[in-house]
Amino acid sequence: MRNEMQLQFSALSQNESFARVTVAAFIAQLDPTMDELTEIKTVVSEAVTNAIIHGYEQNPAGIVYISAAIEDEMIDLIIRDNGIGIDNIDEARQPLFTTKPELERSGMGFTIMENFMDKIEVESQPGSGTTVRLTKYVTKNKALCN
Repeated sequence: MRNEMQLQFSALSQNESFARVTVAAFIAQLDPTMDELTEIKTVVSEAVTNAIIHGYEQNPAGIVYISAAIEDEMIDLIIRDNGIGIDNIDEARQPLFTTKPELERSGMGFTIMENFMDKIEVESQPGSGTTVRLTKYVTKNKALCN
C-alpha cells in the first residue's frame, strides 16, 4: 500500500527543523532503525537548507515543497523550490563546492545526501528552481521485535 504526504512552508531557516521532524514522523510508520531515521532527517535538513540558502538566497517569500511517499519498505522524498536554480549540477555535486563561502558553507550537502540515500536525482533549470528526489530502502527495526 502506498502512503503519501505533501508539505509546503516559507523559505525560512527556522522551518528546516519543522521539515525534518515532520518527515521523520511520517516515516516512523516503517519502523526504521535509529541510524536510518537519523540519515533521513539529515538528508531532509541538507536539501531544505540548500533550497533556502541557495535556491531563494534567504528570500522568505519563497516556498519549499516536500512530498514523501512510502511504499513497502521504500521512502521516496522530493524536495523542490522555485528559486534561482543551479547552473552546473555536476559542479554543485562535487564535495566541498559552495557558492556561499562567506556563509561558511561546507559544500558537503549533496555528498551527504548521496552517502545516506540509495538514490538521488537532481533536476534544475536556472531561474526556475531545483528538484531533488531521494530514495531510501529501510530495514525493519528488528531490535524492537525481540
